[in-house]
Amino acid sequence: MPPFEIENLSALKQFEGREFPATDWFVIAHDRIQKFADATEDRQWIHLDPERTQRESPFGGCIAHGFLTLSLLSYFLKQAIEIRSGVAMSVNYGLNKVRFPSPVLAGSGVRARVTLLSVKESPEFVDAAFLIRVESESSDKLCCVAEWLVRYYAK
Repeated sequence: MPPFEIENLSALKQFEGREFPATDWFVIAHDRIQKFADATEDRQWIHLDPERTQRESPFGGCIAHGFLTLSLLSYFLKQAIEIRSGVAMSVNYGLNKVRFPSPVLAGSGVRARVTLLSVKESPEFVDAAFLIRVESESSDKLCCVAEWLVRYYAK
């Protein structure tokens, strides 16, 4: 599904409180989990050892790192909305709250639902707070819920 289009940065505020359409599904394949483990040095067996996870894990298979799921927020935000003009750059300003209610099994698809919680405007930039709820095909529960702050610098 194409992103919801917002004409310009000045128009962002009018969408406060709005939930945008869900993104497309994105599969978290085992090789992506392996690459994330290599990049972060987090090689815990619940992520990388299929045989052991079958025997010992309550999840029944390898699971993605929570931080891998979290790292997809910028991808999902671009899938959810597009600000067509007025943005010189955007930066990750931080997170207010993050939870991982359920694991993502390797090979499962995830998608996000994005809600614009608030917009604070200043002369140099616009701060936006987004609630991003990530769903997994492998669970009825959300796999990640995060309140993410993005700072947009105006052109």
